[in-house]
Amino acid sequence: MKIRVDKNVVEFHPETEQETADMEVLWRIVVDCVNASKKMEPIGEYIPIKSNVARFVIEDVPGGLTHYSNDKVEEECTVICTICNKYAHLKPGDSVPNCCGREMEHVD
Repeated sequence: MKIRVDKNVVEFHPETEQETADMEVLWRIVVDCVNASKKMEPIGEYIPIKSNVARFVIEDVPGGLTHYSNDKVEEECTVICTICNKYAHLKPGDSVPNCCGREMEHVD
């Protein structure tokens, strides 16, 4: 896959059929023609000599849909995503949100 950066525009150019199929899946996840599209946020670090993998989490854009679990908190608390360090303050009855593909954890 070739990646081209021109100022604040990034282009992805798939070079194989599998990369084209993967790009189509990514496009369908991120782009929403009815509601707000999602955004990708970097997680972790990108140090090529350590690991030549750049990781991103797909998040909802403000105003878009937020994914919640069925678990409701009984008392006011704070939860954290241990992957990207995002915090959320919850009130009694709020659902525990998912972040980075899993349920956020209670801060002790």
